[in-house]
Amino acid sequence: MYFQLYQHIKKDIIRGKLTAKTRLPSIRSLSSHLHISRNTVESAYHKLIDEGYVQSKPRSGLYVIELELDKLPLPYPNKRKPLEVSKQVVATNPKIQYDFRYGDVDNEHFPLATWRKLSNQCSQPEHVELFSYGDSQGEHGLRVEIAKYLYDSRGVNCSADQIIIGAGIQYLLSLLSALMSTDSNSIAMEEPGYDVVRKVFRHNGFQINPIPLEKDGLNIQNLYESKSSIVYITPSHQFPYGMVMPIAKRMQLLKWAADHDGIIIEDDYDSEFRYVGKPIPSLQSLDTNNHTVYLGTFSKCLLPSLRIAYMILPPKLLELYKKQGYRLYDQTVSWFHQKTLELFMRNGHWEAHIRKMRKVYHRKQSQLIEKIKELMGEQVTIIGQNAGLHILLRVHNGMIEEELIRAAADHGVKVYAVSPFWEKQSQAEASMIQIGFGGLSSEDIVTGIQSLYRAWFYPSNTNH
Repeated sequence: MYFQLYQHIKKDIIRGKLTAKTRLPSIRSLSSHLHISRNTVESAYHKLIDEGYVQSKPRSGLYVIELELDKLPLPYPNKRKPLEVSKQVVATNPKIQYDFRYGDVDNEHFPLATWRKLSNQCSQPEHVELFSYGDSQGEHGLRVEIAKYLYDSRGVNCSADQIIIGAGIQYLLSLLSALMSTDSNSIAMEEPGYDVVRKVFRHNGFQINPIPLEKDGLNIQNLYESKSSIVYITPSHQFPYGMVMPIAKRMQLLKWAADHDGIIIEDDYDSEFRYVGKPIPSLQSLDTNNHTVYLGTFSKCLLPSLRIAYMILPPKLLELYKKQGYRLYDQTVSWFHQKTLELFMRNGHWEAHIRKMRKVYHRKQSQLIEKIKELMGEQVTIIGQNAGLHILLRVHNGMIEEELIRAAADHGVKVYAVSPFWEKQSQAEASMIQIGFGGLSSEDIVTGIQSLYRAWFYPSNTNH
């Protein structure tokens, strides 16, 4: 915190906001104003003195020294033109009251007391091994629990030895990219598809082959024609459209993998939150030829900040993982968190939490859709409402994506663009936005949709 304060004051001096001979606030007054300790302020001030930005005058205080600012590196590349702030950052817009951001979760229902109790157990002397680096693949007991859970819930067939735990899907996909790079330099992806994953593959040297969607998911014929031998797919809840791939198409996809000796990367995110019908078995559970890599995460079900995800490698890639020395990599997830999660799963808390959160999110989604239908009716089309923590909204009012987002922001609501999900953004739908609901209360969902209705259908009315 002291370093942040030092950086802030330093930037103000370099910008010229704090001019030469300006007296800095006293340690007492600044600590009181910022609600931080005096030691924090004193440490920041000492660093400014050490680096020659300010000087202390006895019985008077600290004063900014006259500097040759033109010779100092600026905090912005151009003194007169600060960097543009992304329009996705809500904090810079004080008007925003309701943020329909996808990826936010319901923190209020997190079982904090239980998690704290189990975490404290892990800190006892009998768990002294948790102070070491740990297994590079992840804590063995947690991998055993994950294998049990996935077999019971998704039919996944694997041993604990096939599971690799890592700090998020992006990290695991980078690791997987290194394993696959010897086989191919291109990856097929759904169009539209998850833009962050696309960037991960591209950063790792892969060419992206976008495969168009049909009503039931990926176009298999186009996949054959792409000549790719690797495909990344979200069959349980296609991102972003939300369709669930039926069993017949899953079998076609597995046949493609057998025909091409290919690799299917099955990202099974949001599979826990299906609201209509029973979950369809995972691709991995149907794959008798071991062509499927299975990915999952605890971010949406617990907390994103835990950064715990997992990847299940088929035997061929697991052999490569061990042969190429990846087991020498240090584990990226806190062993304390891994052990806590193992106890959380072993004691039955995990499945109870999933059942509770499925009800919580289903209730929120129902309120969201009910309010949209009540206010907007046939003026919008709702897409992807059978599963997951977001929907897409096609708006029939003549506005394009950018106008919809701007009008919403003017009424205190943040909604999100879908055009980045297309590899070929010129083909993206012009009047569609994404609405996530996981992190909002039921009351905020209702009020936020009311504000959206005024923004899109009565845009001249700014009283909200």
